[in-house]
Amino acid sequence: MRLKAAVFFLGFWLVDEPLRAQGQLGRFINKVLNDTSSAATSKLLVFPTAGYAPETSVEFGIRTFSLFYARKDTAINRLSEINLYTFVTLRGQFGGLLENAAYTHRNKYFFLGRARYQQFPLLYYGIGPATPSDHPVLVNSSYFQIRQRILRQVAGNWYAGAEVDFQDIRRVSFESEGKPNFLVPEGAQGSRTTGLGAALVFDDRKNVLNVRRGQFLETAILWFGPGLGSDYRYRSLILDGRLYRPLGRNNRVLALQVAGTFLTGTVPFNNLGLLGGENLMRGYYLGRYRDKNVLAGQAELRWLPFGFSKRWGGTLFAGLGTVAPRPAEFRLNQLRWAAGGGIRFLFFQKKDVFLRADLGITREGTGFYVSLGEAF
Repeated sequence: MRLKAAVFFLGFWLVDEPLRAQGQLGRFINKVLNDTSSAATSKLLVFPTAGYAPETSVEFGIRTFSLFYARKDTAINRLSEINLYTFVTLRGQFGGLLENAAYTHRNKYFFLGRARYQQFPLLYYGIGPATPSDHPVLVNSSYFQIRQRILRQVAGNWYAGAEVDFQDIRRVSFESEGKPNFLVPEGAQGSRTTGLGAALVFDDRKNVLNVRRGQFLETAILWFGPGLGSDYRYRSLILDGRLYRPLGRNNRVLALQVAGTFLTGTVPFNNLGLLGGENLMRGYYLGRYRDKNVLAGQAELRWLPFGFSKRWGGTLFAGLGTVAPRPAEFRLNQLRWAAGGGIRFLFFQKKDVFLRADLGITREGTGFYVSLGEAF
């Protein structure tokens, strides 16, 4: 089991205002686990984490979640989330990830994106749908990315706007000793890419961390080229469709997702489409499979919560996905499967936000994931 993808909770702090004194730990923990403040109250959740992976050794981090409604209006506005994760390893590696899904008043503007910086190794299995799972190459680098969408409501639940994707990878080295047939990929010396484009989004979800009914559809196209300061010229098309429907009682939800990435041109290895991770195809290492074209789908049945409990719930999920150099080369016999289940704990009772712990199973192994909010 890979434990780097896992996040183990060592403790929690729920910050409404600065703590005036230390102590009274029992009452504080009770306040965290039994938060019954109104849904309109903004919350800042901070907790330490730890994990382990062979390429990084022991990893320690801090996760910070900010949950809020614009102007504290829960009737009109949707729940917004800002998530910051910073970490350091015993080998001196470090990094940070900032993710946002924030709405302004009356949901007029929607800011959706991420920024990350990392100095730690990743595993490179090669490019294509048939790469072997054993003996991946270790890649060391310094990596920075900003991907942000700035969307404006144009009609009802439709949003349109600009999208930018900037990636810079430097000081790249492949530890490929003992692999005489290793093919150095495009971008192995480092690269800088800048893409600019447009996005069209349909979004009628009320709570992006736990959707009980709704739809989400994103279509985005970006152009990368020297005129934008990019070392490579290529085009990216991104599709992401999600559907959520309650089943019978309000606590049961069926969630479906289909996602695709389609690239044309000369693309460096770190910008290729990736399969795996904590959100889609759970159980596979993020980047276990990579190529210019990625197509994946998943279904999840959620009990939020179970009928016999007010706070505890669970999920069952399964997914299929594959990669290919061109869309015409997708093959059914190269589909990879992932399945698993998880438990849920209703952490913010008034905001209907659950803490999740998922175990993903694949033909190559398992992955364990813990986070706040659902995978998609």
